[in-house]
Amino acid sequence: MTLDEADLDALVSEAATILDEAVKPFLSGLGADSAVKKKGDDFATEVDLAIERQVVDALTAKTGIGVHGEEFGGADVDSPLVWVLDPIDGTINYAAGLPTAAILLALVRDGEPVAGLTWLPFTDQKFTAVVGKPLYVNGVPRPPLERAAVADCVIGTGTFDVDSRGRFPGRFRLAIVERLSRKCSRMRMHGAIGLDLAYTAAGILGGAIAFGGHVWDHAAGVALVRAAGGVVTDLAGEQWTVESKSALAGAPGVHEELLDIVLSAGDPDDYR
Repeated sequence: MTLDEADLDALVSEAATILDEAVKPFLSGLGADSAVKKKGDDFATEVDLAIERQVVDALTAKTGIGVHGEEFGGADVDSPLVWVLDPIDGTINYAAGLPTAAILLALVRDGEPVAGLTWLPFTDQKFTAVVGKPLYVNGVPRPPLERAAVADCVIGTGTFDVDSRGRFPGRFRLAIVERLSRKCSRMRMHGAIGLDLAYTAAGILGGAIAFGGHVWDHAAGVALVRAAGGVVTDLAGEQWTVESKSALAGAPGVHEELLDIVLSAGDPDDYR
């Protein structure tokens, strides 16, 4: 499907209206109990499930484009054009009553995010972007990110259990945080990948390290950061793709420094 800038802008506008409607159940469900146990200590609340159903139905009806959601799957992420949805990013935060949770939506074309929307209902912040055009925060365009240094920034880092032995073992994550702390005394652990990426795009954070995650955690933020003039790769420094299981984002200069720090920790397998 061929889309020009006007088409993308229209789709983002339609999607924004749909996410605005999803804010209502999102706000009313803060502190919701777990409804579905998932892998590890992850879970979904009833609100996750309800919002995904609501947004998927509306997007399909209004745009005619399929949706791949975190909870129910759907259209393939490698489709020529697909929406990718995380109904609640930061579910553990949300269930605990913390305001650091978001709704994430990306439009992915041939494996590349071309538009991103990140809604933070509890702080009333809305981030939207079409790649190649400015980042908007609450409807106001933001200037491109300027070159910066890690030492002068707040950096978002992913959460970890030091004894975990997953794809990025806890001790590998700790080694990165330790190295980062020597250059940056202002690290923050929000527990919400999409929030960290949106804040990086807006220049609130200088950069963000996501030790895990899936396409629904990353895609919206990847579009936002790229639109803002930032850089996104995986933790190995390879180009981010819809198959990536990690993300490293930052303003120009910050990303390079963060990548050097991550690579200095060596091979994650050495920490198992």
